[in-house]
Amino acid sequence: MGACVCRMNPDNETMSVSSASISRPASAGIAMGAARKNRPLCHETIRWRSDVPLTEGQLRSKRDEFWDTAPAFDGRKEIWDALRAATTAAEGLDFQMAQAILDGANVSVPNGYLTECYDELGTQYKVPIYCLSYPINIVKEENGRDSPAEYSEPVDGGTDIFLKLRISSTMTDVKLPVYSKDTVGQCKKKLQAAEGVDACCQRWFYSGKLLGDKVPIDECSIHQGYVVQVIVNTEHYNHDNSTSTAHAS
Repeated sequence: MGACVCRMNPDNETMSVSSASISRPASAGIAMGAARKNRPLCHETIRWRSDVPLTEGQLRSKRDEFWDTAPAFDGRKEIWDALRAATTAAEGLDFQMAQAILDGANVSVPNGYLTECYDELGTQYKVPIYCLSYPINIVKEENGRDSPAEYSEPVDGGTDIFLKLRISSTMTDVKLPVYSKDTVGQCKKKLQAAEGVDACCQRWFYSGKLLGDKVPIDECSIHQGYVVQVIVNTEHYNHDNSTSTAHAS
């Protein structure tokens, strides 16, 4: 889908990487050898340009399609689930959590990036670059079809409840008043109004599962007092701010 522009290795050396090198197949012997090697997850975001510019909604749909179909091909579902959780944590710059998830699942990353991973049996798992970071030429959509802002308020709001949210960008807990019939997308907009966190940069997780924007809160089975993890894509947020500043100047 796109070619990687550059990335930083753990030694802070700039490396040029093509999409072909990321998807290079490996034989079973090579895979077993690579699985015995492991490096700490690199704390640098891969920068890349999409061949065809994508909107935020298109990128989210493309990611969801991959994660929904990947376990049906090769590897084990529990490893794919761990990789998805680690990918989301890393994109939110919570590399400590991402590393803990990988270690707990016995997943090794020989090159320090989630583009190429191995389980303890030597099975190879490849995560596309578009699942790891936003392209540098992302198209900002003001009123995209998938935007949480488009979800109308329900006629019957249900009961008043408080959600306990842990925001990854600040590692603070927030109690958010919502209605039980509110969708996750509507709650994201309420969190944006309360804390200034852009709704399109939020991804909500509960019990290790991604909560879809169109799902009502009362269908998420969130127990009272339990924490919902809000992973904030700070890289995209900072990219938007820097772009706005450049245009203003």
